[in-house]
Amino acid sequence: MGNKKFNLAKMNLPDDLRKLSLSDCNLLAEQIRRRLIKTVSKNGGHLASNLGTVELTIAIHRVFKSPEDKIVWDVGHQAYTHKLLTDRAERFSTIRTDGGISGFLRPDESEHDAFISGHSSTSVSAALGIATAMRLKNDPHHAVAVLGDGAFTGGEIYEGLNNAGKSNVRLVIIINYNEMSISENVGAVAKYLSTMRTKESYMKTKTAVEKVLDKTPVVGKPIKNVVRSSKNAFKEMLLHSTMFEDLGFEFVGPLDGHNIAELEAGLKAAKSMDAPTIVVVNTIKGHGYPPAEANPNKYHGVGSFEISTGNPDVVAADSFSSVFGKKLLDMSYDNEKICAVTAAMEFGTGLQHFHAALPERFFDVGIAEEHAVTFCAGLSSMGMIPVFAVYSTFLQRGYDQLLHDLAIMNTHAVIGVDRAGIVGEDGETHQGIFDIPFLTTIPNVNIYSPSSYSELEECLERAINGEGICAVRYPRGSDKIRDDEKYVDFKYQKNGSRVLAVTYGRLYGNLLEAEKSVEEHGEDFDILSPVKIFPIDEKIIEVMKSYDRVFVFEECYKYGSMGEKYSSLTQNCECVSIDGFVRHGRMDNLLDEYGLSSQKMAERILNYFENDKT
Repeated sequence: MGNKKFNLAKMNLPDDLRKLSLSDCNLLAEQIRRRLIKTVSKNGGHLASNLGTVELTIAIHRVFKSPEDKIVWDVGHQAYTHKLLTDRAERFSTIRTDGGISGFLRPDESEHDAFISGHSSTSVSAALGIATAMRLKNDPHHAVAVLGDGAFTGGEIYEGLNNAGKSNVRLVIIINYNEMSISENVGAVAKYLSTMRTKESYMKTKTAVEKVLDKTPVVGKPIKNVVRSSKNAFKEMLLHSTMFEDLGFEFVGPLDGHNIAELEAGLKAAKSMDAPTIVVVNTIKGHGYPPAEANPNKYHGVGSFEISTGNPDVVAADSFSSVFGKKLLDMSYDNEKICAVTAAMEFGTGLQHFHAALPERFFDVGIAEEHAVTFCAGLSSMGMIPVFAVYSTFLQRGYDQLLHDLAIMNTHAVIGVDRAGIVGEDGETHQGIFDIPFLTTIPNVNIYSPSSYSELEECLERAINGEGICAVRYPRGSDKIRDDEKYVDFKYQKNGSRVLAVTYGRLYGNLLEAEKSVEEHGEDFDILSPVKIFPIDEKIIEVMKSYDRVFVFEECYKYGSMGEKYSSLTQNCECVSIDGFVRHGRMDNLLDEYGLSSQKMAERILNYFENDKT
């Protein structure tokens, strides 16, 4: 293509998009794609999904007028181009960095971000609420939900569709079909959408869409020549009406997701219907960057990487997740009862090893954490040992199932709580700081929080052989200490001090570093680090009560934290935890901000010694 350059920072966006010719739009798409690759290669983030939606985002902003029309992005993995086209081009290089813009959608960041995003399958429900409020206020604008086909593996999407189809609101639901969520999509709906995608004969509008367009003289004829389906057309193609039509939606598509002219025509048709409408768009995840097209799984969420080769900087094998997955596989060779379950996060949770070796006992249920927990309960009721590996932030979605389907019957299941604690650049929606507060409200729960790879392996063994719900929580990234000792329930290091510092998980490494710093200032403190953190061992409370002052450091929401529980049982605790949501940023900077770096731990303890002398 040509060499024309667009200075997005100086354009009045998104309004200026509507002034561009189609050829200019195609040039702009190429320029945006290059910028996405350049920025994500430095900052990390979600690459493949964003590369696949460049043309779609341009078309959406040319047909709809944001912020008057409200665009709701499911998850936000696809919304980087949206950020570039809505007042953040100048700051885009700061995405996911300290003080920079978020990698997800934030209404407090821009008026063009209509709704928060982070967890999948929520967009239809949110957009329906917005569209309903518009109708009640006599607002003539539209709500637009943009979701990937991966969202259809989550149950909330069907609840939203069931209610939206029978509504009389201006709602357009755009399904970006690229055959992927994070891992490859699974289930009957994925096959259903795939059937639509693979039909070679696209049909022109003959019934519902055509009638609407005949009454729309300005856009009617041109759109009619491009729109690819209608009720009767798809009934003829599939022999039955589509699922979406049965729910009450008008239907447009499938459209070529990389053809801006066709996208605009289809979206204008949907907009003109003034009724709940489904638009199916076919895209290629990673489009325009061969490494991402070839490996969309690998480039869903990445750290920094080399653009020319696509090689990531981070060695994923050196991580708690990988150690967990390999240890689980190791145990499963000798124990045929063990099953591995994931919610569309096979690679993120290290279960790819298990899948490759024991596929008959590996289950990817899609983005369906609630189903995953109850599915595990069913497996367990028949004598199997299910192990559900899930990010802490996504386990939140299965709270009712943990309580109702597992805990009441004291059913045995293992939950691998990955990304426990602060995760860094993904921000508020992904920080794993709430699993302890909600898990500890559930009876029959055992929680382990290892600080090293060897402890993780031991904890997983104990969880597999345990009873009830056994949660093994571990952080993102690698361990800071290499310790091959075996511990029963907690580590206790006595240095003869009247001050005790308590922590668990990866912060134990920070506390050991803090100890060295405090020693350099002529002071010392004792250290206690539980490995099994819940139920609370009475011996731990006895130890804590014997000290003048106890400091508790933890990557956990303050209310419901272990520190709060310890404080209710002793009278000498000073707790350092997290009050509120944690913004995005570098993990080490965030730990320091919340007083959980080794330096801040040392400063707090030294301050106590200084004040104690005065």
